[in-house]
Amino acid sequence: MSSVAPTSGQIPTNTTVAVDPDLTPPPTNTPRSRSSVDLRQSGIYIAFAAIIVLFEVLTQGALLEPQNISNIVVQNSYILILAIGMILIIIAGHIDLSAGSVVAVTGAVAAVLMVNQHVSWPLAIVITLVVGALIGAWQGFWIAYFGIPAFIVTLAGMLVFRALTLTVLGNQGIGPFPDNVRTLANGFTPGFLGNVGLGVLGGADLFSLIVGVLAVAGIFGVQWRARRARIGYRQAVDPLPIFALKLAGAALVLMFIIVQIARFKNLPWVLVLLAVLVLAYTLISQRTVFGRHIYAVGGNLQAASLSGVKVKSVTFWIFVNMGVLAAIAGIIFAGRLNQAGPTAGNSFELDAIAAAFIGGAAVQGGVGKVAGAITGGLIMAVINNGMSLIGSPSERVMLVKGLVLLGAVAFDVWSKRRAGRTR
Repeated sequence: MSSVAPTSGQIPTNTTVAVDPDLTPPPTNTPRSRSSVDLRQSGIYIAFAAIIVLFEVLTQGALLEPQNISNIVVQNSYILILAIGMILIIIAGHIDLSAGSVVAVTGAVAAVLMVNQHVSWPLAIVITLVVGALIGAWQGFWIAYFGIPAFIVTLAGMLVFRALTLTVLGNQGIGPFPDNVRTLANGFTPGFLGNVGLGVLGGADLFSLIVGVLAVAGIFGVQWRARRARIGYRQAVDPLPIFALKLAGAALVLMFIIVQIARFKNLPWVLVLLAVLVLAYTLISQRTVFGRHIYAVGGNLQAASLSGVKVKSVTFWIFVNMGVLAAIAGIIFAGRLNQAGPTAGNSFELDAIAAAFIGGAAVQGGVGKVAGAITGGLIMAVINNGMSLIGSPSERVMLVKGLVLLGAVAFDVWSKRRAGRTR
């Protein structure tokens, strides 16, 4: 029995052709609807809500007081900044054990420049960020181009940069910092439009409330646009009532937090900085070619390389980025304490790693979101703060945090195995 070879430009009927959905016109069929909650994506937010409710009850309402909410944000801002960089590194399949030491050495550099050398604070901050970038480039070179595993390079970096911190500081603290740096770390935005004196909004800064409303409107717009895009390509979406309920819940939570913060001392400057970083890195990771390459490298290194992704370059730049974010965290932390000390940044890398994994990052790489890392960091912050309010000893706090981390990773492994069995 003879077979006819296909002519030029003709595709054999028994050949499967991979089609990029982004290059094909949206089909007109009715989109699929999800019939159940995706625990892997939504579980972290459900757990976060449950933890807040638990500690609100245990602390008899003290957890969600305006001053305490503001303190949680200010006291954990540097960990959340580190978590943004750490989640990108973990998505790419690497790890960074040196982040805490980089925080210490960059804070020390900033202190020497501002306090000892009397360099103007804006120029000193720029120089410190450049130092952070160079540290990241140093580690990124050994990992990306020399082929040494990130675990080893950053473990060495943890020791080297801690030694450099002691050398730069002369094994003693340096301070105080200029007022502008302390304001960035501990200060609050001024009340541009005065306060509101109505009911539950009593004493709330009007400008902060407007910022909150604009943030909610932005979230609605982004989520609605994403939903429309999924419908256009027949991807599974939540039914409209569930979608609206989720957005309404998120809006209520966000506005409650904004109102409480606005009732204390307006928006902390570090919260403004953190919001800018979260927005920028969410767009970079989800909407840019570089962000997609990070996921590709972590998801399947060989396939990414064969697809033309410059794996070495991607790896190099995510470590440069981590160095810059660690420098920002170093400046914030030193400004908050009003001095750079030899022990600054101890265990910060562990908190940032825990935040990334609790927030949904996969151990094998290729999975994770900036918003998830921030949520994971806030879970750790609420546990720290809540247990402190009820008078728990430090060893019990460490025990709970360790169990939460173990549970988050165990859930990730279980969900993957369950998904594999149901295919």
